[in-house]
Amino acid sequence: MTPFFSLLLGALITLVLVAMKSRFVGFRTQRPADLSDRGPRFDLRTHLSGPILCEGVIYGPTGRVASRFTAEMEGTWDGNVGVLKERFRYDSGRMQDREWRLFLSNDGTIRAEADDVVGPGQGRAEGPGVLLNYRIKLDEEAGGHVLNVTDWMYLMENGTIMNRSQFTKFGITVAELVATMRRLPA
Repeated sequence: MTPFFSLLLGALITLVLVAMKSRFVGFRTQRPADLSDRGPRFDLRTHLSGPILCEGVIYGPTGRVASRFTAEMEGTWDGNVGVLKERFRYDSGRMQDREWRLFLSNDGTIRAEADDVVGPGQGRAEGPGVLLNYRIKLDEEAGGHVLNVTDWMYLMENGTIMNRSQFTKFGITVAELVATMRRLPA
């Protein structure tokens, strides 16, 4: 076997293993059904209602902290249609206002819209978990890139929501967000 052929074969095997890992192992391979009987039921109309305090960290592509933030949120619902208004304060001093429009179906599926989301996001609530997949367009000052987002929220027994999101481009993780969300007294 020639050295070139050995190198080519090694590269091919590496690509196959990486593709298999991203398809069968890791954060993005979780499914809502994996959590169906593993804790309290996450009802968006209840747990994303009223004033909410969010605190989080954004990690860059190297895994290092890129930014920290706090956010004040307010959720309102009319039946299965909800609006979640968010005001972010980043450690740089920058402020950002966002608004999610959430549409719930009786079977647990979710459609989510926001001004910086390209097309509707799709998701599902099951057991203590909520999964949303969507494409987000970053602000021009952040490069204006469109990223794919896998966004999980997990309801803890004390009512705190743990949020973990991965942002990818061309299948490569370029950022990750980890945050807590706690309902505040009205």
